[in-house]
Parts: sequence; structure tokens; C-alpha cells
Amino acid sequence: MSVSDLSAARLFYEGLFGWDMQEGPAEYGGYLNCAKNGRLAAGISPKMMPEAPDAWTIHFATSDVDAAAERVRTAGGQVLMEPMDVVELGRMAICLDPSGARFGLWRAGSHTGIGVFNEPASLIWTEQLSQSSEANLAFYGAVFGWEFHDMSSDGFRYSTFVSEGRDIGGVGEYGDDGPELAPQWWLYLAVDDTDEAVDRLIKLGGSVLRPPTDSPYGRLATVADNQGASFCVMAAPPEGYGE
Repeated sequence: MSVSDLSAARLFYEGLFGWDMQEGPAEYGGYLNCAKNGRLAAGISPKMMPEAPDAWTIHFATSDVDAAAERVRTAGGQVLMEPMDVVELGRMAICLDPSGARFGLWRAGSHTGIGVFNEPASLIWTEQLSQSSEANLAFYGAVFGWEFHDMSSDGFRYSTFVSEGRDIGGVGEYGDDGPELAPQWWLYLAVDDTDEAVDRLIKLGGSVLRPPTDSPYGRLATVADNQGASFCVMAAPPEGYGE
């Protein structure tokens, strides 16, 4: 994620998830690797574009950032930050999809991305939500070659996308409150107890956008950190986290 105040973000996420914050060399601009039991769970950096909001940004792996960025343009998206090398860590670009949701491209060098997921204090799900999903489905299929499983029903538009035969995220539409919400990629970070995590988040200076509620996939809440970056926390159902 990219933030205005790195120290404030560090205190917040250390307190919320218990992450071990590992500082990179000075030439990396103060970048923090957020680790759980020695495995990378996330990263926090100062904002590279001052006008950008404090926000989480999902980065998708690609073998060729420059080619993927060109596919973004061809498919109707925008490239906000042109492909650039991040020393030996990798090569990246920042893009917008047709609805205006921000995401990143990453070709790994020495930094190969997250090393822990589907357990507490790590990523459990990600999804892109907007007011209309049709153009986004075509866009992401063209850029990444994703296949989609349509889960739509009356009044509900949603498709999961598949990698190596496994659902790894979704693209869908907001419900009745959609006009009030900006298109974006939402990150779901797993917790042991959603209500307890929300209480802790409030004490750390965060805010609740949607209170805890039960779903078929676990109890979840939509929240924002102490600098306004929004995300979701979710506790898995009793049968456990997905594989």
C-alpha cells in the first residue's frame, strides 16, 4: 500500500495484525515489508504520486510488465505510472481499468510477492467492484487471459477468476449503495475474530464503513485505517480457510 505517513501506518498495522515490519535500505524510500512468522504478508511505502489517495493496491504478477502495460492500453485501460525498475527487486507499473479502479503490474526480481495467504493476518481474497462489471470482465480477460466463473443471480452480478484451476478473486458490481462507492480492488485480510479486530481497529484510529456481518464465506466488515485507506477484514467459517 502507499501512504502519506509511513510511521502512522506502521503503528496501525503492527497493532492490528501483529506484523513484523522490516525496513528496506534507504534507497528504497522507506519501504516496509510486513511479515508474519518470517513470511511476507504485505508491503507499505510512501506515496510515489502525491496526488494519489492513501490506498491499498493489488499487484498482479506478469512475466513482462511492458507487454502487459501495452495490453492495458489496448483493452481500454490507462497506465498511470510507466513501467520502471525497482532496483533488483523487480519491475512495476501502475494502471487503471476501464471503470477507474487502480491496480499494479509486477515482474518479480528478488522480491517475489506475498509468501503467506489464507490464514489470519494475511490476504484471503481480493475483488474488483464497480457499478458495471461487463467492461471489466472483458478488460481483465484481455490483459491477463483470465477465465471466469459466473456466479450471478437476480440483482447480483459477480464472477470469480481462475488461475491454475483455482478461484483466486472476483469481479462484480456493487449493490444498492453502489453509486456512493468508487470502483476499486478490495483486499480481504483474514482475522481470527472479526468483531474483536474491528474493536482493535477503532482504538488504533481506524473507522468502520460497514459493521461486521455474517456471510456464507465468513464474518466480515469493511473498514478504513488511520489514514483513510479502505479494506475488509474477514474471519473464515468454522470449516476453515480456502485452499
